[in-house]
Amino acid sequence: MSWLNRVRQKIPFLPKRESPDNLWHKCRNCQAMIFTKEWEENQYVCPRCDHHDRIGPRERFALIMDPGFSFVPAPQVREDPLKFRDSRRYSDRLKTARQETGESDALINVRGSIDGQRAIVGVQDFAFMGGSMGLAVGAAFVAGVRAALEESLPYVIFTAAGGARMQEGILSLMQMPKTAVAIAELKEAGLPYIVVLTDPTTGGVTASYAMLGDVQIAEPGALIGFAGQRVIESTIREKLPEGFQRAEYLLEHGMIDMVVHRHDLRTRLAQLVGFLSPQKAAA
Repeated sequence: MSWLNRVRQKIPFLPKRESPDNLWHKCRNCQAMIFTKEWEENQYVCPRCDHHDRIGPRERFALIMDPGFSFVPAPQVREDPLKFRDSRRYSDRLKTARQETGESDALINVRGSIDGQRAIVGVQDFAFMGGSMGLAVGAAFVAGVRAALEESLPYVIFTAAGGARMQEGILSLMQMPKTAVAIAELKEAGLPYIVVLTDPTTGGVTASYAMLGDVQIAEPGALIGFAGQRVIESTIREKLPEGFQRAEYLLEHGMIDMVVHRHDLRTRLAQLVGFLSPQKAAA
């Protein structure tokens, strides 16, 4: 028994030192313990290894948008159209996700400015059922495009998803052509569509609106792909290269246009919106 434990036995009123649970953040990449305040002030990027952590829509809007932005109302869709149940009811999963995130579904749009450049911006929330694409996400995406068309503004989307929402079956897969048609309307109107791929962007989202941008940007180290690496390896029976499906690998092989650090993302987006906006082109 240590001397400290003996002292505690003799002085029972001596309390143990405790610290708040949210005082420290453990990096998912290097496992370093970082002061939460330091981590947040560094835009949720690890100051030790530069790992870009996953963040929600509210944090993303605070980093990207100028003050005074407003939310684009999310359309109402039919919930649990298939009355799906696996180990739990789909309706119960939705309730849990809403309680945990405070959001109605996995895609939120706002209208406002990025460093003075007007745009409609959508952000997917991976914390909401893995950012999965269902009827609500498809409807929210189209609502963002409609807002961009009405106001002649670019549409910027931050993707983060595990793919289509299995609890909605074929209805979730129908969102792929639906969003593609909406993007075609943007292109016909001459409005920019900019995609920012964040960790992770996979499945049906990658196979649809995540890869149809006029400009494709990714955050460093983001996982981007369709099928998982183990599935691909078991299918082709070959070992995949190191870093496969990471943002830097995709940039090297021409699938995306640029990898931009989170600290520089706001400035870069403002530049792109300024260059590509129809008002600038007319001037």
